[in-house]
Parts: sequence; C-alpha cells; structure tokens
Amino acid sequence: MQRRSLGATISGGWSGIWQRAKTGAHSAAVENRFVQAFVAKKWSFLLIVMAFLLGRAMILEQLSPFALAFIAVIYFTRRDILHWVGIAAFAGSLLSINSNTGYLVTEIIVFLLIQKAFEKFERSDLTLAPLLVFSSTFLVQLFAELVVSNLSWYSLMMLSVEALLSLVLTLIFIQAIPVFTLTRKNYHLKHEEIICLIILLASVMTGTVSWVMGPVTVEHVLSRYLILLFALVGGAPFGASVGVITGLILSLANSNAIYQMSLLAFSGMLAGLLKEGNRLAVAFGMLLGSSILSFYIGSSADMINSAWESLAAVTLFLLTPRSLILTLAKYVPGTQENLKSQQDYAKRVRDVTASRVEQFSEVFRQLSRSFKQLTTDDAVSRKEEEVGHFMNAVAQKTCESCWKKSQCWDQKFYQTYTFMTDMMTNIETKENMTKKQIPAEWKKVCNRTDQVLDVMKQQYSLYKNDLHWKKQIMDSRHLVADQLSGVSQVMEDLAKEIKREGQELFLQEEQIRNALEELGLSIHTIDIISLDEGNIEIEIIHQYTKGFDECRKIIAPLLSEIIGENVAVMREEMHERGEGYSTVVFGSAKEFVVETGVAGAAKGGDLFSGDSFSTVELGNGKYAVALSDGMGNGERARAESQTALSILQQLLQSGMDEKLAIKSLNSVLMLRSSDEMYATVDMALIDMYNANTTFMKIGSIPSFIKRGNEVISISANNLPVGILSEIDVDLVSIPLQSGDILVMMTDGIYDAPGHAVNKEMWMKRMIHEIDTTLPQEFADCLLERIFRHHHGEIQDDMTVVVARVEKRQPEWATFRWPGITRMERPKTVS
Repeated sequence: MQRRSLGATISGGWSGIWQRAKTGAHSAAVENRFVQAFVAKKWSFLLIVMAFLLGRAMILEQLSPFALAFIAVIYFTRRDILHWVGIAAFAGSLLSINSNTGYLVTEIIVFLLIQKAFEKFERSDLTLAPLLVFSSTFLVQLFAELVVSNLSWYSLMMLSVEALLSLVLTLIFIQAIPVFTLTRKNYHLKHEEIICLIILLASVMTGTVSWVMGPVTVEHVLSRYLILLFALVGGAPFGASVGVITGLILSLANSNAIYQMSLLAFSGMLAGLLKEGNRLAVAFGMLLGSSILSFYIGSSADMINSAWESLAAVTLFLLTPRSLILTLAKYVPGTQENLKSQQDYAKRVRDVTASRVEQFSEVFRQLSRSFKQLTTDDAVSRKEEEVGHFMNAVAQKTCESCWKKSQCWDQKFYQTYTFMTDMMTNIETKENMTKKQIPAEWKKVCNRTDQVLDVMKQQYSLYKNDLHWKKQIMDSRHLVADQLSGVSQVMEDLAKEIKREGQELFLQEEQIRNALEELGLSIHTIDIISLDEGNIEIEIIHQYTKGFDECRKIIAPLLSEIIGENVAVMREEMHERGEGYSTVVFGSAKEFVVETGVAGAAKGGDLFSGDSFSTVELGNGKYAVALSDGMGNGERARAESQTALSILQQLLQSGMDEKLAIKSLNSVLMLRSSDEMYATVDMALIDMYNANTTFMKIGSIPSFIKRGNEVISISANNLPVGILSEIDVDLVSIPLQSGDILVMMTDGIYDAPGHAVNKEMWMKRMIHEIDTTLPQEFADCLLERIFRHHHGEIQDDMTVVVARVEKRQPEWATFRWPGITRMERPKTVS
C-alpha cells in the first residue's frame, strides 16, 4: 500500500505540473501554428518566383547552371513545393533568351533517377546534392554534344565549366535557401552565409536581364535597390560587398554591363557611409555615387538612364516597409537588431530553463509533503487500533479454548477488558513481571493467569519491536522529507538566479570608459557583468604596459570612487597572442580577510593521521575553516574524516541550509558503511563582509577565540555524525572582531593535560601565553608545547587549525577625478 500511495503521489505531482504547463501554453501554440502557416505560404510563393527567374537566368548567353542547383536544394529542404518550383523553373526556361528547356527537363529527370537510386540504398541526404547536380549536368550536356557530333575541346571545356558552376551554386544555395524555409531556429548568420544569400539574390536578378520599362532596366533597378537595403542595414562594408558581387554576376549575364561592378561598389560604399542618418541619407549617397561614375564612364544618355534607374530604386527603397528592413537586420551580424534578437532568444531559453527548474522544485516539494504525511488517522485512533490488536491476539491464544470464555467476554466484557488492560499496563512498566506479582483479584476471575501472562509478555515483546521499526521508518521518512525540502529550496533559489533579467549597462560602461580614457589609459573593451552590491564583477581589456601596475593603483581606486564600494583586482591574465593586451577582472573587495595556519602529527609518528582539515572560500562571501576527527587512527579514519568534510563542503557550496546539510551528512555516513564508523565535525563559517561567524560543532571539543588578553571558549554538546539516525544540531553564532585569533583543535591536543586537570582552563592558559599573531607560527608553537608536555611522545592524532580575522586595508586610497560623478546602479530585477 505504501508503494502505491507513493507512486500515486509522484505521478500526481508530475501530472499536475505538466498539465498546468500544457494548458497555459495551448493557446499560444495554436496561435503560433497559424502564424507559421501564413509565413510559410509567403516564403513558398517567394521561392516559386525565384525558381521562375532562375529558370530564365543565363551566363554568357549560353550557360544556365542556376535552375537545377535551386531545384536540387528545394528537393531536400522543401519537397512539399517541389512540383510548383519545377513548373516555375520550366516556365522561366521557356522565356529565356536562348531556350534551354529541353536540357533543363532532361537534367531534372536524370537527377531524380540518380536520387531514387541512392534512396534505395538509404544513402541520400543534402550533402550529396552538389555531386548529383554536377553528375546530372555533365552527363546530359556530354550526351547532347555526342548526339550532334559536335564534341570538341572547347565544347568539352564549356560543359565542364557549366557543371562546375552548378556544383558551386548548389553549395551556395545550401547555405542561403534555409533562410527562406523556416529551418533556422535563431537569427544568426555568419558572414559567409550572408555572402551566399547575396549571391542567391544576385543570381535571381539575372533572370530579369533584357527586361526594360522605358529608359529603365529592371536588373539595374533591383541591384541598386538591394544595395540600398544592405547599406542601410550593414553600413559601408556590406554596401560595397553587395555592389561588387551583384555587379560581377550581372556582368557575367550581360557583357555590356561590365562597368556596373565598379558603379555599384562605389555607390554601395557611399550609401553605407551615410547609414547613421536615415533612409534619405542612404539614398543620397547611392545617387551621388552612381551619378559620379555614370558621368565619367558613360555617355550623356547613359547618365540620364542611370539617374532614372537610381530614382526608381530609391522610390522602391522609400516605399519598403520598416518591418522588412528590421527582419533583414536580424540576419546581419553586428547590428542592434541582431543583438536584440540574440538577447531575446537567450531570454526565452533562460525563461524555459527557469520554468523547468521551478517545476522540478515543486515536484521535490510535493514529495517532501507526501513523506511528512504519516497516515490519514490521528495518533489516538492508531493507538486504540494497536491496543485492540494486542488484546485480540492474547484472547485468541488463551481464551479461545477456555470453558469460561462466554462468561468472561460475553457476560462480563467490560470487567475482563479492564483487567486485561491493567495487566498490559503492569507489563509495560515491569517487563520482567513474574507470576507471583499477578494481582489477587485477577486470579479470582481468570483460571489461566499464568498462561495469559506468558502470552501477554510474548505479544508485548512483538508489539515493542513493531513500535521500534515503525519509529525507524517514520524517522527515515522525516529525514528524506527534510532532504527533499532542502533540494527543493536550492532549486528554487537557482530558478530565481536564472530568471534575473539581463540589464542594459551601456551607460555605466561608457561612464567608466570616459573616466579611464581621461586618465590616459588605453581601454579596449569594458564588460559589466554585475553591479549588485557586494557582488560586483567588471571585466576590462586594456593595453598592458610592462613595469606599471595601473590596475591596482589607478583603475581599482577609481572604480571604487565611481561605484561607491571597495573594488579590487580579482585576477589578471595576458593574452597569448602577444598583442599587448591583458584581461583584468575587478570584483567586490571583502571587508575582512582570513589568514590560516595548520599544524598536525599522526599517532606514534605514523604517516597517516585520522584528522582532516579544510580551509576554503565557499563562493557566497563566506570562508569555511573545518576540522574533522575520524574514529580511531590510520588511513581508514582519515578517509572517513575527509569524506565528512568533502560532503559537508559541497552541500554548503550548493546553498543548502547549515542544519539540513549536517543532517544530510549524518544520513550519508550512516548508509555508506555497515561498520560502526563515525567522525566529528568542527566548522566555522566566517562572513567576510561583517565577520559574523557561525560555529557547527558535531561531537567536537571546544574551540577558542583569542581577543587581546582574553580567551573565549565555544562548545556544544552533540554526538559525532554517523552514530544516530537523527541528531540535534546546535549552531553558535559569535561576531568576531578585527585581530581575533580562532583556534580549533582535535581531542589529541585538548586531552594532552590528562584527566586530573581542568582541560579548558589549561588550554586557555596555553593559548594566552603564546605571543605571536601569525597563524602558522601560532599553530606550530601550540603543537610544540604539547610535544614538550608529553616529552616528545605522540599519544594520539593531533591537529590544530588557527585562523586570524583582519579588517581589509586597501592598498591604494580612492581618488576623485574632476568631472566624474557617482554611478547610478540599476535596480535588480528578480
């Protein structure tokens, strides 16, 4: 029954959480499907139009490598519109300058046959598309030349060039077409992929060659329109790149337009240089560039026609919806829209991760509550049920065969029940009750008092054993419930950290940059990771000058003045490339520093001591000084004490509560070995911001604090971990002061004076007599005095850990620079 109830609880917790998540996301999912369907239809129509133009496009008026490469990529990426794309390419080839419809249809058929053959052997994927296109084009063109008996070295070279162009275009289209097929999950394109996209668009424009509307040539208008778009989005580099690529491809399609490459490149560069203005500024730059080159290169008629083409392109550019430009900007690396899309994507991932962590936290919380529920009945009803079961068992074994059964249990039920209850109470108080101690009135009523006593003592022994194991089960359930609750709390805190909103810290970064540059420092980049109080983290890459220490002497004091909090250098590293730059990380300086020293010896001068120690910064502003003494001596005791400290340190670093961490450690040590192994734990958690110290003493001897001429002892009465299933954890909190010396030791040192001496007073006197304030010298001096007290004999494992707390003194004072104001920190959003 317990397994079924536990399983029902777990499944109920999961189903409840996931059901709420699914219900909340159902409406959004339906809406997204409609939006995606609409966008998919729009892009499908665009792909069909592109197929028509690519079917018409040609190079040098005799090569047509575009259509088959495009169809091959569509075959692997959007097979649902493959037949429409094929029809559009067929229609475009019918309207080309030199009709190549027969070649295109034959190449498509050969491509499909080879593809089906590969699919039969399950070796077909997108990576084979370039090879299939090359083979299909080469075989069809070669067969055509052989049929007409016109094969020559020139024709062989030309068909090889067309096949190679098809292969290269297939590779390019593989990179560019997924932008239009909704297969990308995020808006991030590499520069190479942007170039492939531009080549695709320029190839599509070649399908408009020889289309003329009055004095305006369509391909020139579209090419300049494309330059305006990319110049506005990406600036001068993208504008010039688009001009070069577009002009090159258009000149291959029409040899009379070779000058278009220089005209478009120069126009794109001028338009991109004016991108910081607005659309009109970009349009003015393109008009200026095209007019200048047209004036020098062409005739007066060509200049007028170029002006009309530029005006037509500018008109289309000004009529372009802002949403289209923003969509294009999301793909271009380095733009604000691209960075924002990346941040939005990261925010969605962060929110989803935080939601999953919260769901797991809620599952563990529900499991904790289920383990804490004892039963549906209260304790009184359970007690009455257990007593009734006890009475029935005694009555069945003794009264069932008695001739006075009906008289006792039917006629005098209440009297018999009272006597049986009294007998059970007597056995409860005196488990070794003898027959002579049976009350006389009970002997008058019952003929089988001796037998009833024996059976009742036997049943009470079973009853007591059942109570013991039930208590063990209940204690284990409470322990598991507490641990699940602790894990739930840790995961909830993690979810809160994940959900913290990323903040725009550009203003603060610029404020720091301006202040440092006014001091003459060469700053490459500044990244503010966190400005939370007590958790500042700033990363600066600056020009490194050998022989100077600008970070500690200038930058850190200036940051302290700007932020209003002590800032120190956390780490600094030179760049391996030798460019003269180094990365420096600045963080919040702790108000106190801890210096430690350790001294110890193993029993009898052995190699392994059963004592273990640890001094580590936990990462949450606390410094842990810990000492553990394993049972006995030698390697096994050392392993036990090291395990205890390691587990406790990891639990505390994860953010678990101190008391719960101790209880979890106790349960782990009890379960990991069937032998009677235990270890003491003596830990001091020092808050490095205010010096408040929490002592956790589990079975350990007193610790001491030396404050000037006064010695203070800290003690607690707890058993070591790993003995009892449940232990009481007493936490002692004491605020330390600057200059205090904390002394922690194992029983090998504390028990040195013997049993006839007041150990605490003796140890206080020893600590008081040591004059040094250096922790390592203090530990060595105390251990040496213990050796001398025992005349050099080491009777037990001895370890002493000394920690000194000091107020942190900054190496360099803050300074105020004229014109620098105190920084305003953004509000923390949780």
